[in-house]
Amino acid sequence: MAEFCVLLARKTSSAFWRLLPVGPGGSRVLVRPSSKAAEQCSSGNFCHDNDNREDQRHSVTNVRTLEMQASKLEEQVQDLTEKYKKALADCDTVRKKTQKFVEDAKLFGIQSFCRDLVEVADLLERTAVEFEGEEGVSLRLNEIQSCLQGVFTKHGLEKMTPVGGQYDPYDHEIVCHVPAEGVQPGIVAVVRLDGYKLHGRTIRHALVGTALHTQEQ
Repeated sequence: MAEFCVLLARKTSSAFWRLLPVGPGGSRVLVRPSSKAAEQCSSGNFCHDNDNREDQRHSVTNVRTLEMQASKLEEQVQDLTEKYKKALADCDTVRKKTQKFVEDAKLFGIQSFCRDLVEVADLLERTAVEFEGEEGVSLRLNEIQSCLQGVFTKHGLEKMTPVGGQYDPYDHEIVCHVPAEGVQPGIVAVVRLDGYKLHGRTIRHALVGTALHTQEQ
């Protein structure tokens, strides 16, 4: 019985040494694990701690990534909002300009026609002066002039009355000077050709003569 135990011990020892890693020189190396690490790993605490720390790192990384993405999205939203507001403002400006253009087209679309029509008014005035002594003709011409002026007023066309007023280069054109008698220099004294405005816009300048001081001899 003693011999059997000795033989069994030898075989067990031989099998154990065959399981050990081979070191330099062909000798078997006995690796002894750390007792603390072995205890932690055997109990599962050490492995669980590593997993928890790894999860925490991943969580922090994910949170930072999400924060960066959220910040970029906020910047994009702000940028798009500003572009949207600018586009709205541009559209509103274009709409107002278009509306103003349409309104001006309605008001001043007859501007060229009015320029031609005021020449007819000039002709009627000259004719009325020529036939001023003939009562019947003069009355008829006055009726025509009155009717024409009514048409002018209906469509916003009005004759200027610059005599006695200050010279305005936007409304008047000086064609002569007259001696200043009881008026200040630069005041419109005579009108050679009537000027007209269409809805406040000058379509024909008045040809005027302004007062001017004469030099004493």
